[in-house]
Amino acid sequence: MNKVELLGRLTRDPEVRYTQTNNTLVASFSLAVNRRFVRQGEERQADFINIVAWSKLGEFCSKYFKKGQQVAIVGRIQTRTWDDDQGQKHYVTEVVAEEAYFAEGRRDSESNGNFDNTFGSVPTGGDSDFETTSNDDLPF
Repeated sequence: MNKVELLGRLTRDPEVRYTQTNNTLVASFSLAVNRRFVRQGEERQADFINIVAWSKLGEFCSKYFKKGQQVAIVGRIQTRTWDDDQGQKHYVTEVVAEEAYFAEGRRDSESNGNFDNTFGSVPTGGDSDFETTSNDDLPF
């Protein structure tokens, strides 16, 4: 099984490009992910993980994710290689995002609508079929 779950802060705004073959959007960014344990007398260490998000998920990340924001990414590890113009082989290991989530609340000053914490948005307004004013009204 190849599954990765990461929680970290963006080190830069997502960078968007399009593939040459079929013009598919791909967003790339990196997350600073704190290590669980801190050695006594040392500062907390972080790993910087490269993330790639394709198509609609990439569009979502490029639109809503910003440098410094805390996000959660679920995906898989992928390693790829290529040869540069000088014939030198390069290797890269990255996480291909399959799910992306906001991991902290939006600040009121940044809010321009109600969004859920994952890929997509929830409608604004009072069109709800179910409203409650106290926990006593809940059916469970």
